[in-house]
Amino acid sequence: MTTKNGWITDWRPDDEAFWRSTGRRTARRNLLWSVVVEHLGFSVWVMFSIVTPYLAAAGFDFTVGQLFWLTAVPNLVGSLLRIPYTAAVALLGGRTWTAVSAALLVVPTALLAHCLTTPGTPYWMFVLAGAAAGFGGGNFASSMANISYFFPERHRGAALGVNAAGGNIGVPAMQFTGPLVIGLGASQGEALHLHNIPLLWLVLGLFAAVMAWRGMDDLAVARTPLRRQLPALASGHTWIMSALYVGTFGSFIGYSFAFPLVIKIEFPAFDALWLAALGPLVGSLARPLGGRLADRRSGAPITSLALCAMGLGATGAVAGIGTGSFGLFFASFMVLFLMSGIANGSTYRSIPAIFQAEAAAAAGGRPTEADILGAKRLTAAALGWISAVGAFGGFLINQGFRIANEATGSVVAAMVAFLAAYAVLLALNWWCYQRTVFAERIPSLAHAKV
Repeated sequence: MTTKNGWITDWRPDDEAFWRSTGRRTARRNLLWSVVVEHLGFSVWVMFSIVTPYLAAAGFDFTVGQLFWLTAVPNLVGSLLRIPYTAAVALLGGRTWTAVSAALLVVPTALLAHCLTTPGTPYWMFVLAGAAAGFGGGNFASSMANISYFFPERHRGAALGVNAAGGNIGVPAMQFTGPLVIGLGASQGEALHLHNIPLLWLVLGLFAAVMAWRGMDDLAVARTPLRRQLPALASGHTWIMSALYVGTFGSFIGYSFAFPLVIKIEFPAFDALWLAALGPLVGSLARPLGGRLADRRSGAPITSLALCAMGLGATGAVAGIGTGSFGLFFASFMVLFLMSGIANGSTYRSIPAIFQAEAAAAAGGRPTEADILGAKRLTAAALGWISAVGAFGGFLINQGFRIANEATGSVVAAMVAFLAAYAVLLALNWWCYQRTVFAERIPSLAHAKV
């Protein structure tokens, strides 16, 4: 393995001898620290989901609509940042940008700690802290783009699944530990110490930045000028997969942000908000399963099955609210989280398969090493764009809940809209990647074997 100025210049993961001798060990080490940084990024990204239900008890008198905005703003900013975060890997290198992105987590954590420890902090300061929390959401795109270069094609689905799941678990990690952390140092009858949450993750972010710098590598093959990334936007696959990812990952992250607040609105007598963390945990653990199933069965059929099950979950949640059954409501949301996690893995695994298949088709079934590298570069660029659009789906879900609640005092109308969206996405997935009817008149894209 050759290095120059801290960059690995000879990287051939698809060469079996190279992979066994040095490639596998290096790839796994980079995957480890990538997961750590992405995990903390997700935790910081969703920290407002666990802080907002306690703001009233902490003396901050915000409306329900304002609280929904505090969970939506990090989602919006995080989705927008995923595009430049992806480009940063190609320009600066995976190790360099991973360390920088971890260090940036100090900004939102420090801002929120200041807001929570300063009585009378205005609402706009909380919104600013929420916007800065979007730094944590950008990490996912850069991390996935970087790791996609380290592993050979046969292991890429599993590696991306582990990387994504390790990051996604940052959501339940925050929602499980947050309620415990805020009680540290508070005596009986004393106000909860909400500022403990951002302060703890501030320290963890600094630790991760140091370890990423020490334990990761920059790959020369990942360096791609911006002009060579733009062709990914001209591919119809990029836009189709973006739409599908809105419904899969957008559902996962949108529900993760909003679930504690939705429980508080629809079932105000229910106290154990920590149960809300079970949803993101289930969805995170299911993501590698989705990637593994897509490796074996192809991605499109798995995505279709998941979307069908998500429709059933949305229907059950509406029935649970209508009948006042928390058990049915909660179980239905667990189905939504589980199947959105599986669909996240299957859709994301489809993306590299699509560009590899197109490169092979263009080369008459015998792609050269340059063709494969070009496909990887397009994949990395597409991953960033698709993840950005998908994360925006989470913002739409939060806004759907806010609008429905303000109009009707319930989130039922939003859940019905989400059910309709899953039906549309199911039809889109089938039409583009599974159908055989009318294929001669209106070509299907199923030849990509996704």
